[in-house]
Amino acid sequence: MTDEDEAAFDEFLAARSTALLRTAILVCGASATDAEDMVQSALEKVYRHWPRIRHDNPEAYARRVVVNGAISRARRRRVIKEITFAQPPETPVESPDLGLRDVLVAELRKLPARMRAVLVLRYWEDLSEAETAALLGCSVGTVKSQAARGLARVRARMENLEGVSA
Repeated sequence: MTDEDEAAFDEFLAARSTALLRTAILVCGASATDAEDMVQSALEKVYRHWPRIRHDNPEAYARRVVVNGAISRARRRRVIKEITFAQPPETPVESPDLGLRDVLVAELRKLPARMRAVLVLRYWEDLSEAETAALLGCSVGTVKSQAARGLARVRARMENLEGVSA
């Protein structure tokens, strides 16, 4: 790589590594250590292909590597009994919705990997249906159906929780 490529990669790394870690934690449903490993692997791939991808959209490439790694990891595991989950970084301590966020994140962990990835990319990362579909390598219809089913599951579980506590 040229010095210009190295400088551009360093700038990308400084600007986007925290966002990639947050995405990895949410999509993977894993501990911070596992998410850091996944981000490290993604950044290694980005670095190897940097001269080719730097002018396109390196963040989307890195995010796709993280998401694909999370889905592959979930497929390898037949039964996931318990997943430890760390708090996403950059969370203000004084946020009044910490309890609700924790409940939502716990419900998100219970979803299958692909459905979880769709919800995180669509609603947490605020990507469009087309961007999410392109990132996951599926159709827009799949994104729509997975998002609808995932939201329905989370809503149903949240209503059950409200019914128990009331």
